[in-house]
Amino acid sequence: MSRIWDVPVHDATRVRDVRVAAEQACGHAGFGEEREAAAVLVATELATNLLKHAGGGQILLETVDPPPGTDAPRERSSLQIVTIDHGPGIPDLSAALHDGFSTTASLGAGLGTCRRVADDFELHSTPGRGTVALARIGPSSVRRSGPRYQPDRAPVRAGGVNIPLVEGHSGDAWACVRSGERLTLLLADGLGHGPRAAEASDAAVRQLRLSPHLTPPELLGTLHTALRDTRGAAVAVAQLDLAAERLEFSGIGNVGARLRSGDDWQPLLSHPGIVGAHRPAHIPHQRLPWTPDCLLVLHSDGLPSRWSLRPDVPAAVLDPGVTAALIVRDSSSSARPVRDDTTVAVLSPTPPNREP
Repeated sequence: MSRIWDVPVHDATRVRDVRVAAEQACGHAGFGEEREAAAVLVATELATNLLKHAGGGQILLETVDPPPGTDAPRERSSLQIVTIDHGPGIPDLSAALHDGFSTTASLGAGLGTCRRVADDFELHSTPGRGTVALARIGPSSVRRSGPRYQPDRAPVRAGGVNIPLVEGHSGDAWACVRSGERLTLLLADGLGHGPRAAEASDAAVRQLRLSPHLTPPELLGTLHTALRDTRGAAVAVAQLDLAAERLEFSGIGNVGARLRSGDDWQPLLSHPGIVGAHRPAHIPHQRLPWTPDCLLVLHSDGLPSRWSLRPDVPAAVLDPGVTAALIVRDSSSSARPVRDDTTVAVLSPTPPNREP
């Protein structure tokens, strides 16, 4: 069962909690000592940065699959570390990422070192609204040009964040897999919270990996059988046909979905029901064109229904995991408690001339 570590960082004592969480997450992922040390360094520096520059925030740690379409086996998962804060923002990102710019009482590594140690690192900050940082550390120290890392040559990328209501286990899960020219993004929201809800959403992800060739309605039909011994889940499935440049969508339950094309947003509608318990007689199936300026967002109902992606967020060039975290940040506040598992998954274009 998947694990997520969600650590609020509001005083110096929680930096140690982040370090311990990073060690546990690396053990869960099967990292060796070298990569565990790298992950602990990055997590600790990011946590300290939250205190120094934002007065506190939130740090999320979870294992994520390699990008769909790469040669890396799924078992070679990376550790994803995300920080979210509602602080004053970082006025000069280039200076913050420069070597020698380190935080008070930190390890002295600085964000520049974090960027070098991590396989992926991205920082987005807006004055007055806060900062999101994302780092991924793989299980091997082989760098981007080595055999472990194969650049994702697909014209789209997928990423997301998952925030559990119950410590350790989220009832939500998301995954993205590729089969030939079909790229399928799934988000499942298990009924309720905690481990039993996680069992349902994890079962949906496992079935997706076994059946990536199925269309969204066919996959939902298969999922209905696969989830019968669980609590059931709300599930949304979006499938991009890369050759036809067409997006297909089907959903059952209250997983939200929106497609942006240019400046216009279009909701994608799901049918009421619970996969594994109450399957509708007819499963809606939408087909829409996919263009290079499209952006797809799937989210569980822990996200407020009136969420928005601010127009100044450069989602076309950001890592989709950062875009997902920004949606969460800008639809919430440090004073608003989490009342449900909250997951956001994003499918966005791969920027041209993207550095591997």
